[in-house]
Amino acid sequence: MEITRLLDNALRKAAAVWVSAGGGPARLVWALWRDDALLVAVGGGEQEVPGLSDGVACTLTVRSPSTHSHLLTAPAVARLVVPDEDTSAALRGARLNGEARWESVYRLEPVP
Repeated sequence: MEITRLLDNALRKAAAVWVSAGGGPARLVWALWRDDALLVAVGGGEQEVPGLSDGVACTLTVRSPSTHSHLLTAPAVARLVVPDEDTSAALRGARLNGEARWESVYRLEPVP
């Protein structure tokens, strides 16, 4: 899928993405690109994304980490997931402080 390839290339260097969920305001959030989807940890002292819930339509906007110019905007669907040990370890490892304080993890799956 073309959009997945574009997101994969764009998110190799970017750790933050703008996410708008359910038509709500876009928020700049920390995220992890893994297995062709964006993982977003929320709640419990972590970031919040208004309107983010299971099955909701989202818009992902990626900017260049070096120039901050717009790279792409893509539609996605949010899926509430229970992260397995490998996914939890990847989320913790990608965090600057390595702490896991989130309440929920959403898998934002790009749609063609």
